[in-house]
Amino acid sequence: MRFLPVSLNALLVELADLDQTLALLASLQRDPLHGVAELVPAARTILVHYRPWATTASALVRAIASRDLSQRVERSNTLIEIPVRYDGEDLAEVAQWLGITPAEVVRRHTGSEYTVAFTGFAPGFAYLSGGHPSLDVPRRRTPRTQIPAGAVGLAGAFSGVYPKASPGGWQIIGTTPVPMWDLGREQPALLQPGYRVRFVDMAALDGGFDTPIGTAGSRPDGAGSGAVPAVDPHGQPGRAASSAALKVRCTGLLTVFQDPGRHGQAGQGVSASGALDQAALRTANRLVGNRSDSAALETVGGGLQLQSQGDTVLAVTGAQAPLTLRTADGRQWNVPTHQAVALADGDTLSLGQPGAGARCYIAARGGFAVAPVLGSCATDTLAGIGPAPLAVGDVLGVLPAPVGAVVGMPEQPAADLPTVDRDVVLDVVLGPRTDWFTPESVARLAGQRWRVTPQSNRVGLRLAGEVPLERAITGELPSEGTVLGALQVPPSGQPILFLADHPLTGGYPVIGAVAPYHLDRAGQIPVGAWLRFNLVGPFEALQPSAD
Repeated sequence: MRFLPVSLNALLVELADLDQTLALLASLQRDPLHGVAELVPAARTILVHYRPWATTASALVRAIASRDLSQRVERSNTLIEIPVRYDGEDLAEVAQWLGITPAEVVRRHTGSEYTVAFTGFAPGFAYLSGGHPSLDVPRRRTPRTQIPAGAVGLAGAFSGVYPKASPGGWQIIGTTPVPMWDLGREQPALLQPGYRVRFVDMAALDGGFDTPIGTAGSRPDGAGSGAVPAVDPHGQPGRAASSAALKVRCTGLLTVFQDPGRHGQAGQGVSASGALDQAALRTANRLVGNRSDSAALETVGGGLQLQSQGDTVLAVTGAQAPLTLRTADGRQWNVPTHQAVALADGDTLSLGQPGAGARCYIAARGGFAVAPVLGSCATDTLAGIGPAPLAVGDVLGVLPAPVGAVVGMPEQPAADLPTVDRDVVLDVVLGPRTDWFTPESVARLAGQRWRVTPQSNRVGLRLAGEVPLERAITGELPSEGTVLGALQVPPSGQPILFLADHPLTGGYPVIGAVAPYHLDRAGQIPVGAWLRFNLVGPFEALQPSAD
């Protein structure tokens, strides 16, 4: 085993092959280690998230290094057949790369059986090992910003099916109508670790095709629309939605529900998501007397307008944005952020463009009546899980405040919020793949400024530097787990800083990760800002003998 630093709360265990990885995973699942929060297995690695207040990286390294890897994990008896229409836009290029015809690519892809090795990247995305040994192709040099749902792709020695439209760098050779992820099914992910999989060419089928594709008619993304369901997300008795509500008059660029996130769902390929500025979320809830983990609205930029139906109490935190309250009879005035604001029936609260920071959080006293999905009300924009983004005309139910809930005193906005006028400095922990880059590039990471491009979103900040980062190792990296704050570097050499909706796994090397204490700041960086990275220490592999 090799142990690599990832962040101040995560490390990566690198193993010889997939069999060893699955053996270690089974061992850690049978006999869990104290302080471990979550495990993310991949082709030859296991990402270990841990609680720094409960254990240390050194203690985990020593404990994991002593585990027995001789036991092998048995395959499942379940066989899933997936029909494929081999019309992918990369099919001809893959054939040329391999020196064979497109028809031969199809023959080889359908002629072998695969095994679900692990899940990741997105809910329902399974990495399929096995198949014809010749089907080993590199990822695209620059990942596409959008790949359609059902796309069947190749990357390295793996095959996979994109469960929904998303960015990605796999070589697309076809499409399937079978949904990989469906919350209407008892088991949302069609492909589970250990399952056997066989692809079938739809052009060769004479009749219909039967396969266990889940409950017909359900939405695969788990998102709702229109009025938000009137339920108590905390399941507290006697708290049915009150008559108070907020009507969405304008959504701004993007407004979604967020809470701390759906942690512990890595086994289904689901990342945590959650608010990009967790401190601002907690503050907003505290100001209106809610539980700190209650769902609130996260809006980027200005433009959000909410009209009160009945009497409500709101608080807006996060970015420094002007707030305007307009009454039903047309009177208006400015109101402060970071304190509770009472709205009467018909009042409209409007958010202007932030002068510092990028995202505001709006909490309603009593909490929003929004239904959780997989234990959280967070909207994961990459996975498509959670409530749908707000639309004009939506009516957001508001729960009555519980007895004893106290409105908090006004607070000060966060100091030194990011702006486009001043460089934003973020501390970075090097690893796990720093040694895949030249020493000059590691120095360049901290030595030059990086611009946040307009292609940035909740998945990540896409950065552009004057001189791209260059790799010392140019081979294909097997997919491995990634963390919030990771700086993943595609072949273009321009890093992507992963934010809350990042994929669980990725196949491009990660040169470092933003330190956990700077993640809220990263979530407030506006498009057009300039970043500088401060390296908090050298890159060194972790040793089992370390104190």
